[in-house]
Amino acid sequence: MRIDNLDTPAVVIDLDRLETNIARFQAYLDRHGIANRPHIKTHKIPQIAQMQIAAGAVGITCQKLGEAEVMADAGIDDIFIPYNIIGAAKLERLTALARRVRLSVAADSAAVVAGLGNAMAGTGLELTVLVECDTGMGRCGVQTPAEAVELALLITRTSGLRFGGLMTYPSSPEIGPFMHEAVRLLRNRGIAVERVSGGGTAGMWRAHEHPEITEYRAGMYIYGDRYTLRAGAMQLEECALTIITTVVSRPTPDRGVIDGGSKTFSSDLLGLEGYGLILEYPEARIVSLSEEHGVVDFSRCSQRPVVGERVSVIPNHCCMVSNLFDEIVGIRRGNVEVVWRVAARGMVR
Repeated sequence: MRIDNLDTPAVVIDLDRLETNIARFQAYLDRHGIANRPHIKTHKIPQIAQMQIAAGAVGITCQKLGEAEVMADAGIDDIFIPYNIIGAAKLERLTALARRVRLSVAADSAAVVAGLGNAMAGTGLELTVLVECDTGMGRCGVQTPAEAVELALLITRTSGLRFGGLMTYPSSPEIGPFMHEAVRLLRNRGIAVERVSGGGTAGMWRAHEHPEITEYRAGMYIYGDRYTLRAGAMQLEECALTIITTVVSRPTPDRGVIDGGSKTFSSDLLGLEGYGLILEYPEARIVSLSEEHGVVDFSRCSQRPVVGERVSVIPNHCCMVSNLFDEIVGIRRGNVEVVWRVAARGMVR
């Protein structure tokens, strides 16, 4: 089947670009002696995770237990969940997962550590726990290196747990002083720091500028999107993911409507103008979305599409798109080569 025969809206992946993106970032990390632990929330597809591991990744990162369970079912053995696991139901699932795969998690408080310790009690398992550090994101994480040390000490004293290192997001200039001091303080207490996990596609080519980082978690580098382009982490010709849509209405000379709305692109703006880049009409703006309609302003364009014309859109945020579609189509030179089920779609628990 040719790409022109796909019904729309459809998410398509250029397989040549996908493979090149995986290989290029892996080679960069290898050159700098940094382990690659890609974030699968971008694609949620076990086959792509297996491609990343085959290229040299040490394991994967999953944001939620549901994602990790899907990946474990696919035979992936080394999984990091950099998320606070809270509540009896999730801790029961975490224990079951720890029996199946090499698992590590993150924690940023004594309450989270206590829950993890209680879950591991009497199981004969030892769960690796990294301390999450807030180095500027303003989300989760201990606030100072001294707090990181205190939580690491608590982990070492908790039966069934082992201290596995430090993690943060994103990798920003603030990471250096924070991690350097935290590592120094921990070593002064006789505690080794085997992993310092950083992440973020926007800053991925600067990972080597942070000597404390031993592994890196990036997700969007495989696909690319408008956010990644604005960050300068990828070029347009490297973007592997596009959404094929059809122009279904031209009610005025300047306005068009495509058959993709918030259920196709998501409503993420991320500080960008409009909801996607139309490759055939780059001056156009997708100005608003309802659930199944995307309204496009073509007033800046010298040429404008007709009803029934198909257009290719690079979305603002590729991770959100993956979670909106049941399947992704892999193409090579215009031919459909594979259709992947988005197996971890909707796994938010």
